[in-house]
Amino acid sequence: MTEPPILVERIEDGIDVLTMNRPDRLNALTMELVGEMVDSLENIGRDRTCRVVIVTGAGRGFCAGLDLVENLGTDDDGRAGRVQSGMRTQKDIARLVTAMKEIPQPIIAAVNGPAAGGGLAIALAADVRVASPSASFSVAFVRIGLSGCDVGVSWLLPRLIGASRATEMMLTGRKVEASEASTFGLVSRVDDDVMAAALDAARMIRANSPFGVWMTKEVTWTSLEISGLRAAIDLENRTQILATMTSDMSEAVSAWREKRLPNFEDR
Repeated sequence: MTEPPILVERIEDGIDVLTMNRPDRLNALTMELVGEMVDSLENIGRDRTCRVVIVTGAGRGFCAGLDLVENLGTDDDGRAGRVQSGMRTQKDIARLVTAMKEIPQPIIAAVNGPAAGGGLAIALAADVRVASPSASFSVAFVRIGLSGCDVGVSWLLPRLIGASRATEMMLTGRKVEASEASTFGLVSRVDDDVMAAALDAARMIRANSPFGVWMTKEVTWTSLEISGLRAAIDLENRTQILATMTSDMSEAVSAWREKRLPNFEDR
């Protein structure tokens, strides 16, 4: 029986693990895997019992990027032109990054091995990245005759590590090992037990109110897209007032005063 390309498991209360499951191909992306990952993310986004998502890869790799063995550019009816068919495929792959951004739950990438090309894009689209010592990161597109700017990498990578380092990675396609990625600030932690490190971060996030975490994720990413400080402050001001109207905010204050853990109900 063929294993599904995406596995979703609830490993603790409020914490789901989404695993790319093609270990024999270093979890290289196929249209089936992309489609199932987007569907899984959308389902998780609607699940109020899920608070945090950990994304990782089965076996010794995170994701090796696009599976070049699979024919990815054909239209179902065979009548579309090469450019038209390729554009549809390109858009289908790129929607994976926007799907990661649109769900309210923070996503932690537990990068357990190579993250190349589209796999790098998935890691960059996560809200937090932790890595094993065997992890590596590379803009693989440029090494196969394509632009190094693909699947959101040209926007995400400079904002995470700065324009100079990002441009060097995109132009050369060289492999950045976990230790160097840590010095860049591309990952927040390198740990022999990458899943334990991701779980530690997930538990700390889960301890905060659902609405507060949701708004933190949303406002952080939106602020990276808006034009200046005033616009960011205006957005923050409105979001904070919304948060003060929640029952969970009142519960957090009461718990602090009573020196106990809060009981959040997402209300």
